[in-house]
Amino acid sequence: MAEYVLEHILREGICGRPPIEPRTGGQALTTTFSGGCLCGAVRYNCTATPMMAGHCHCEDCRRSSGTGHSSHLAVSADAVTMTGVTKAYVRSSDSGNPVTRAFCPECGAPVFSTNPALPGLLFLRASSLDDLEVFKPQMHVWTMRAPSWDAPFGGLPAFEKMPPGM
Repeated sequence: MAEYVLEHILREGICGRPPIEPRTGGQALTTTFSGGCLCGAVRYNCTATPMMAGHCHCEDCRRSSGTGHSSHLAVSADAVTMTGVTKAYVRSSDSGNPVTRAFCPECGAPVFSTNPALPGLLFLRASSLDDLEVFKPQMHVWTMRAPSWDAPFGGLPAFEKMPPGM
């Protein structure tokens, strides 16, 4: 089911919003983008356009980000090369799936997460991007957990939990 949902988002977009276009600031997105942690010990390169991007307001994303939400880009794990060592923390998410959150053991900066409900995907933290304009948010999820001071913004589709079928 998750593969069907992702294929649909890639072709059609989500909730009337177009799919992510491979553009950055009006310029075509290069074939790769990169990012890493705060101290530079963990680095990655990605050779694929993000499949989806959004803001998550679940408790775990809030707590791991240090603010009201986390912003993620979903990319094929096969398109990412990573250098450096990450440490992982695994915890059941609000949906019940065990989410693995990887971060730099030196500086503590979050880098990516994985979720077995969406196999083959890495959810890169938008805050880890070298070029922050690569991130083009499409939605807000788990808005029922959003604090009043970090309410969904930008006219993006907002879901109390996860979108249907994900």
